[in-house]
Amino acid sequence: MATRSQGLSVQPLTPERWDDFEKLFGKRGACGGCWCMLWRLSRSQFDQQKGNGNRRAMKRVVKAGPPGLLAYVDGETVGWCSVAPREEFPGLQRSRFFKPLDEEPVWAVSCLFVARTHRKRGVSVALLKAAVEFVRQQGGRIVEGYPQVPRKDPMPDVFAWTGLASAFARAGFKEVARPAPTRPVMRRKIQ
Repeated sequence: MATRSQGLSVQPLTPERWDDFEKLFGKRGACGGCWCMLWRLSRSQFDQQKGNGNRRAMKRVVKAGPPGLLAYVDGETVGWCSVAPREEFPGLQRSRFFKPLDEEPVWAVSCLFVARTHRKRGVSVALLKAAVEFVRQQGGRIVEGYPQVPRKDPMPDVFAWTGLASAFARAGFKEVARPAPTRPVMRRKIQ
């Protein structure tokens, strides 16, 4: 699966692209040693293995199959979208806000990370559209996300790791629930 638009290409994160992912996330693992493992582990396990432990855990996830998509501009990795079947994210089950809405099998977008140099340029929207196509190719019918609605503009980037509701809307997602004032659940059904 490869998606291209306006000089941006999107590719699944495979073991061959691990170095690109690692470069994008940097030494700190994107945010404080997360390595996009927060929703995949118990809180105590996540805290215990912050940093290199989470990096190694994500590398194992990648070896098992693409856990998401990387965005590239001119060969430089500029963005990441974690998308997988919801059951791969036990942290969503524990969340007081993001319990399943129904019995439908859902693919979840749990994280969007864009390099500082490429923020506010449509990378998140492109990744979300590519995520829908990726899920379609895997046989999925519903893609769900848990973005933020900023209380004030601009929202500090560190708090936007689940994406912004406006980006999801531009990618064709519709709000289906709002368990908290700033936390909608947004879905896109695949036809």
